[in-house]
Amino acid sequence: MTNEQNQTLTIVGAGPIGCVLATLLARRGFVVEIYEKRADMRQVALGAGRSINLVLTRRGLRALERIGVREAVLELTVPVLGRMMHGLDASLAYQAYGKDPSECNYSVSRSRLNEFLLDAAEAAGVRIHFGHALIDADFDAQTLHFESDGQHKTVEAAVVIGCDGAPSGVRRALVEHEGFAENIAMMGSGYKELFFPPAPDGTYAMAGHALHIWPRGHHFLMGLANLDGSFTGTLYLPVEGPNSFESLQTPEHVKTFFERHYPDAIALLDNFTDEFLEHPMGQLGTVRVVPWHLGGRVLLVGDAAHGIVPFFGQGLNAGFEDCVVLDELFATGNALETIFETFSTQRKPHTDAIADLALENFVEMSEKVGDPGFLMRKKVEAILERELGDVYRSRYAMVMYSYIPYGVAFEIGQAQQEILATLTVGLSAPEHVDLVAARRLIAQRLEPLYARYEVDLGF
Repeated sequence: MTNEQNQTLTIVGAGPIGCVLATLLARRGFVVEIYEKRADMRQVALGAGRSINLVLTRRGLRALERIGVREAVLELTVPVLGRMMHGLDASLAYQAYGKDPSECNYSVSRSRLNEFLLDAAEAAGVRIHFGHALIDADFDAQTLHFESDGQHKTVEAAVVIGCDGAPSGVRRALVEHEGFAENIAMMGSGYKELFFPPAPDGTYAMAGHALHIWPRGHHFLMGLANLDGSFTGTLYLPVEGPNSFESLQTPEHVKTFFERHYPDAIALLDNFTDEFLEHPMGQLGTVRVVPWHLGGRVLLVGDAAHGIVPFFGQGLNAGFEDCVVLDELFATGNALETIFETFSTQRKPHTDAIADLALENFVEMSEKVGDPGFLMRKKVEAILERELGDVYRSRYAMVMYSYIPYGVAFEIGQAQQEILATLTVGLSAPEHVDLVAARRLIAQRLEPLYARYEVDLGF
């Protein structure tokens, strides 16, 4: 079937991914219905501690541009140009993200973004049914079963797209079919939201253009700016053991913990002991499933197919990139089974790669950003980007500011780490790096990869 037949597509999940995909499909002539388990967030406030900020980068912005809302969404964001590391002694160390200020990330409130995209989907003709929790699915009978207002409701759905996040009910039903395999690897760490209020005069109490990180080994605190001068903070901490959520159960324990590990953050936080104890603990894990589709009847998209931990800021962007790839495949007019199969085959290697990169970046953010050797390599890399930008762009830049596939960036990044390790042996200062040797190593190790994958560094 094609969109010329006004086919109905049923999407489960009205988060940002579901809304963008629904808008794209509605514009292609499909009748799109979304079923969302939560109430309409535009009418019901989010519970405290559930508004963790998201990061938008170039991949995600491409999807928003495709539905005509890129500039409007950017008005809801705060540009983030680099990261500021806070030492235990209150020292600060800043690392710019890109080669210049045009390469930046955008901090955005999850709820504000979602509300905006709900409006966009409805404006495109998408019908959204709130308060419908998926409890079962029979894909052979083409029915979905929901609980709504305490009542059981059965919905006919010939084609189902699961955009219902990492705990996906669509995936849960899908993996019951023969030939499907699911792996959910939970981290031993969780997270809680904390609030950094604006300064008394309404301005930012710390640099608004930076992601703030307090790296402390097995745990760390971070903060992303909001438009109102506040920061949304997130504490990542082991679930069990010493210095864990399990061990911090009283105001006294929480206060002592922060005084020991985050002393300079205390004056910036607001009522952190009560917030810590009252806010829910979020879980962190990586979701992998194969395959992502059941013929042309069911497809998983975004976190439902490839949930990742948040430490590379690419969960939202990877999901939005899914939407772009799918939109391009729908434009071919091929049968749905072909579209779903092609999408799954093309995307899975790259979403596996960004999942691995996100796990690796947890170690970087919690431990390495305070390591002198790591900081030296980062400084040398910044020089290479500045002086040899025609042949060297960092892995971080390739992931965040280009459309180079994640898997390609991963492979190139491995070769880059070998080059940086070689260049920094015995190096006393980053400005003393041997650029002639750097160019030779790049020619030997990186340029063959550029040629193999047709990589264009002119982004």
